[in-house]
Amino acid sequence: MITPQALQAGRAQLRSATGANYPPPAFHFTVSFGAQPSRDADSAFHEVSGIAPEIETETVAEGGLNGSVHVLPKGVKQPRLVLKRGIALKTSRLVGWCQDVLNGDLIKPIVPQLMHVFLLDHQGEPLRGWSIENAWPVKWEIDSFNATRNQVAMEKIELAYARSNRIR
Repeated sequence: MITPQALQAGRAQLRSATGANYPPPAFHFTVSFGAQPSRDADSAFHEVSGIAPEIETETVAEGGLNGSVHVLPKGVKQPRLVLKRGIALKTSRLVGWCQDVLNGDLIKPIVPQLMHVFLLDHQGEPLRGWSIENAWPVKWEIDSFNATRNQVAMEKIELAYARSNRIR
């Protein structure tokens, strides 16, 4: 039987071996778009999802051997990066960029942005980070308004992107 003291000692040993911030909390993060992560940071997001590169595969049956198939890699696909938050002010640079792309009738060229997502420690310093390359908005959704709920009005922005890289 594991005693509470042994469990605490094990946790303390794990923290000293991995650092005081292990495991990191998922609620303290920041998102930035543009070339300067510190200047363009926005920590007002409720949720960020979609950092999940996946290798697409193709299944090929080997001729003559009916009991065997090969799974071959095709390429890396990226899901959409999804940002959720309370409806932002019209002066937000992210809102302006989304409006330019989604309401511009494709008259102006779409200008992809470099984005960063940082998981922060208790002092606001980055623990982990991901760069999101060539991101551009593909969907901007406003959650339904409901008089029976006492919740913040939310917006969801979905972005297509070319590649994600863990940078920390």
